Amino acid sequence: MLNSVKVVIADDHALVREGLKTILMSEPGISVLGTAENGEEAVRLCRRLNPDVALMDLSMPVKSGVQAIQELSGEGRTKFLALTAHIESDHVFSALDAGASGYVLKTSSSKELVMAIETVMEGKVYLAPDISAEVAKGFLQKKRTKSNDSLDSLTEREREILKQVLAGYKNREIADLLVISIKTVEKHRSNFMRKLGLRSKTELKAYGEELKDNGIYL
Repeated sequence: MLNSVKVVIADDHALVREGLKTILMSEPGISVLGTAENGEEAVRLCRRLNPDVALMDLSMPVKSGVQAIQELSGEGRTKFLALTAHIESDHVFSALDAGASGYVLKTSSSKELVMAIETVMEGKVYLAPDISAEVAKGFLQKKRTKSNDSLDSLTEREREILKQVLAGYKNREIADLLVISIKTVEKHRSNFMRKLGLRSKTELKAYGEELKDNGIYL
């Protein structure tokens, strides 16, 4: 149950602002201190009123919601809930990186909106259920891109030896298979370990598992 939570609403559509205000004012323990129709006005309002929570539409004129959150983040006690129709992971990451504590879709129910406010007031991060999968997908894509970037730094021979090492072959076996010396195998192995930022066999094994989990095959 919420207890005296002060809220500011920022959205460039009057009907949305009034609708959100009506919903929140009907909830025990929530009061709406004011509303703003653009990001710049939202910044001024939050600095003057210092609300507990600011519902911030991400697509606003003059100054976007992301810009407003970035400018205000860390200044006071206010926690920011990004309010938008976008479920793409890039939009979510932009809002969270700017300093938002939660992400609520405009299609969310009033019950979910109140739950989001409760969650951020408890110091947690709230993500609307409909976008959780998108965030996970975006996170995995980032990991996959990072893994690909690391692999791209390897030479063809280093990749080949890495492949054999991850398959469980010993240096002597790899040397015989590729018809090269053990010292050459050791040199290439040392090089790819350095390039991939790996320091032990345990880390190398974990890296191999990560590649498989991300669907990357050598």
